[in-house]
Amino acid sequence: MLGQCFGTDINQLGTDKMSMMRVYHGGYCPVANPEIRKGRFNKDFGDGFYCTVIKEQAERWARRNQTSVVSIYDMTIAEGLDILNFREMTNGWLDFVVSCRRGIPHSHDIVIGAMANDQIYNYVNDFIAGVISREQFWALMKFKYPTHQMAFCTENSLQCLSFKGSEVVNA
Repeated sequence: MLGQCFGTDINQLGTDKMSMMRVYHGGYCPVANPEIRKGRFNKDFGDGFYCTVIKEQAERWARRNQTSVVSIYDMTIAEGLDILNFREMTNGWLDFVVSCRRGIPHSHDIVIGAMANDQIYNYVNDFIAGVISREQFWALMKFKYPTHQMAFCTENSLQCLSFKGSEVVNA
């Protein structure tokens, strides 16, 4: 089911004109007007507004807060956007995440791919620090459950999102 939303294949994003997709953002309040937030901590795909096509994942993001809310959007990709879509975890994905975690900016409007969750985040940090090799990183990654994230990195990319409502998530 990952990748199929409203009949749209997430793997085709950035390759042709897309139909509408439902995406979710987990936080502590409804976000009717998304903004690109500059963070103290470097994220997987750099500064941006992060969403996912996996509602349960957005609920997990929301549960990190005292008040847990999932904002719901319909997303339609505008023509002319620079979309980087990592269809699977590859060396290119790892190198991009390392670069973003080091605070190196990029020029993409939207970046899509797997999320380095808490455990994967530790592996990425160990790789950056030279504690584990690239081969060891991929061996550790072999058994992790799928994750997904979309980073809307420019003001133009935010125009793809249409707020549809929000839901409070139970603990």
